[in-house]
Amino acid sequence: MLEFKVRGENIEITDAMSEYIEKRISRLERYLNTEASYIARVNVRSYKEGTFKTEVTIQLPYLLLRAEDTQTDMYQTVDFVSDKLERQIRKYKTKVNRKSREKGYKGLENTDFMAVDPAAAVEEPEPEDEGLEIVRTKHVDLKPMDVEEAVLQMELLGHEFFIFQDAETDLPAVVYKRRDGKYALLDTVN
Repeated sequence: MLEFKVRGENIEITDAMSEYIEKRISRLERYLNTEASYIARVNVRSYKEGTFKTEVTIQLPYLLLRAEDTQTDMYQTVDFVSDKLERQIRKYKTKVNRKSREKGYKGLENTDFMAVDPAAAVEEPEPEDEGLEIVRTKHVDLKPMDVEEAVLQMELLGHEFFIFQDAETDLPAVVYKRRDGKYALLDTVN
């Protein structure tokens, strides 16, 4: 069900480390659709000051799970990241179920995360321009969703903005967090 792509930066990932990561993150499989396969991208970094940072990203059809943690013990970072991802899944499922009951959507009560689109976020290096320097380009696959789901995604990712396809209009839109802590929507017109 979960396929692991474990990568180390400034650290060699041993078999024991890899087994521990897979064992801890595999606990999330109980929340996922058993007929689909998902890719868990795990990045472990070691810093000179003796700390470790573990980042895990799992792309689901309508949800990007991502968590990171920095500690002095690499195994502890894996534990914390696993717990954060589990909380994200539970929070999302609770919100979807509540929304389903409130708005009467059929079939959402039993929604389990379905297929993965691994090409949802592909990064490509951008050539330098003389005046304006683009240091990274990120291509995203816009998923149809409503504004409430987009805000939830943005919060789960810890970003200041989120681009998505509005399910009602089928046009791109952006939600962002204002300085006053409230949310705003940038909508497009035909």
